[in-house]
Parts: sequence; C-alpha cells; structure tokens
Amino acid sequence: MNTNLRRREEQDSRIDWGIILSVLLLAVIGIASIYVAASHDTSTTSIARTMISQAVFYTLGIILVVFIMQFDAEQLWKVAPLVYGFGIFLLIAVLFLYSRPYAMLTGAKSWFAFGPITFQPSEVMKPAYILMLGRIVTQHNTENPTHTMNGDWLLIGKMAGWTLPVAVLLELQNDFGTMLVFFAIFGGVVLLSGISWKIIIPTFAIVALLGGFLIFLVVYDRTLLLSIGFKDYQFKRIDSWLDPSANTSSSAYQLWQSMKAIGSGQLLGKGFNISKVYVPVRESDMIFSVIGENFGFVGACVLIFIYLLLIFQMIQVTFDTKNEFYAYISTGVIMMIIFHVFENIGMSIGLLPLTGIPLPFVSQGGSALIGNMIGIGLIMSMRYHYKSYMFSNNKEFK
Repeated sequence: MNTNLRRREEQDSRIDWGIILSVLLLAVIGIASIYVAASHDTSTTSIARTMISQAVFYTLGIILVVFIMQFDAEQLWKVAPLVYGFGIFLLIAVLFLYSRPYAMLTGAKSWFAFGPITFQPSEVMKPAYILMLGRIVTQHNTENPTHTMNGDWLLIGKMAGWTLPVAVLLELQNDFGTMLVFFAIFGGVVLLSGISWKIIIPTFAIVALLGGFLIFLVVYDRTLLLSIGFKDYQFKRIDSWLDPSANTSSSAYQLWQSMKAIGSGQLLGKGFNISKVYVPVRESDMIFSVIGENFGFVGACVLIFIYLLLIFQMIQVTFDTKNEFYAYISTGVIMMIIFHVFENIGMSIGLLPLTGIPLPFVSQGGSALIGNMIGIGLIMSMRYHYKSYMFSNNKEFK
C-alpha cells in the first residue's frame, strides 16, 4: 500500500499542475469571450457550431499535450529534423492547395480548407522550428565549447540558414505577421545561445534603426518600399497605427472600434455578454476588445497576470531541468507566447500595428490553439521526464 502511494506521488509530481491550471483559466476566459463575440455577431446555429468547434480543438490539444509529454530529450532530438521537414513540406503544399475563399478574404495563401474545417500549417511549424533551432544551437555549442567571434558568426549563419526557408515561404504566402513570430523566436534563442554581446548589441541596434527608417519611408516616401515588394494594405495598417482617428470609416475602422470597446469597459466592464460596440473579427484577432468591454481594466489585468504566471512557471521548469536542449526549446515556446500576447494586446489598444496574430489559448482558431498546445506539451515533457529521472535515481523507488 505504501509503495502504491509513493508511486502515485511520483506520477503526480511529474506533472506540472501549475501550468495546467494557467492554461485551463485561459481556456475558460477564451470560451466565455468567444461566446460573447459569437452571440452578438452570428446566428444561433453558428454560435453552437463555433463553441463546439473550439471545444473539439481544445480536446485535440489536450490529447497532443499528453502524447508529446511521452517524448524525452533524446527522442525530441531525433524527431526535430523530421518534424521540421514535414512543416516545410506543408508550407510548400499550401502555396498550391490554399483555400481560395480565405485568400480572397485575408489576402494570404495560408490556409488549407477541408469542407468547413480550415488549417494553417504555419502555426504547427512554429514548434517544429523551435525544436530544430534548439538542436542546431545545442549541437554547435557541444562541438564548440569555447565561444569565439568566428564561431558565433558561424552559429548565427546556421540558425539563419534554417530560418530562411520558413521566411521565404511565409513571404510567398503573404503572411508577414506570422513571419514576425518566427523572428521573435529566433531573437530569443540567439540571446540565450551564448553569442557574444559584441555581436548582439550592434545587430539589434541596426535592426532597430532599420525599423525606424522603414517607418520614415512609409510616412514620407513609399516608392522604394513599393519597388521591393511592400503591399498597399501594409501601408494602410501603418497609417491606422500612427493615426487611428484619421480614417475611422475604412482602414482604421477595426482598430478604432476596438479602442472604443476597450475604453467603454472602463474599470470593471459592462458585465458578461454585454457588448454595445461592434468590432470586426473580434472572436479571433480582436478578442481582447471583448475582454476589455465586458470585464474592464480589472479583467484585462487579471488576464495579463495569468499570462505572466504561465510564463514564470515555464521559466521555472527550464531552470529546474538544467538541460541545454530543453532550455532552447522552452525559450522558443516562451518567446512565441510572449510575442503573441504582446502583439495582440498591443494592436488592440493601438500601441502596435494591426496583424493577424491571435491571443494564445483565448482567440478562436484551431490551428493557433493546436500550435500553442504543442508548445505546452514540450514544456510539460521537460518536467515529466526530469522528475522521472530524479525518481529513478532514488533508491527508495528502485
């Protein structure tokens, strides 16, 4: 009996219940917010279909988390090139088999369509890319334990080489917003990889200056940007970001309505399922406007706190496991979630330009939810196998 109890304690300790609770709270907020958006924007039949669809994807995500938890570091190392290659294959395939109606609606060739079900392969490519990047950096640092300037540049070149195919394919899909997520993951792994600050600081300074110069060209001279492939809709997003009140009836309409909805919620919100400000696409990209209007500043702060708690717990798992490969994986997952949260909330309140970036675990959308749940599965596998290793080395449990 005592042995069974100890085994049960061992099993429980291998599961990070804090991460599960955080994701569960975000899921509850997401389901409630999607219901509010659907209740005011769609028919009764569509409400039921929307809620059932989201519940199905949550269920599938949970199954994937449990499945991925069974993979230890060695197995993840082996499958990294395979899942990366499969992800590249999907990104190529979608260029030929993309959904025409969704391309007309969004301007991006990013979705497969199977009847009423759509799938965006770039979302599941994110965790595959994280695994591959983690493997590349770990392998390089193992072969080159002493960092040199030449070695650091070589590492950056390797990372860029595995990033370039993804960036090119996303550019061909016309999905700049998703490309930014991959760049954020890339930047986070670079910071943790041990590359010299003599390289990192000037590089980031150049990137910042280039970003400022691009904004300058958008405002004062767009000819050069048009000649290198920038699109008119991208200029409109920058315009609406810089001056959201300039054209509230067309290009800035979505942002202006989102800001109105969030502002109207004031401190405590109007109450659950009370929405008087229409916001386009608020069930997915603009879901934060629903939270702001219904639950106010306090509700928004609670949501952000839950994200901070989730990120803190993921960082804690990284420090506990003390595994370099795991550290790069968790960094990629953390950067993916942080960028999504920062960009989605930032664009909803006018601090950042509009992009099609969903709010993790909250926005409607099966592909994004599955991608994020895979990321959670990778983090959970760290704790699961780390604890397993600890117990296997404890004589009481041999």
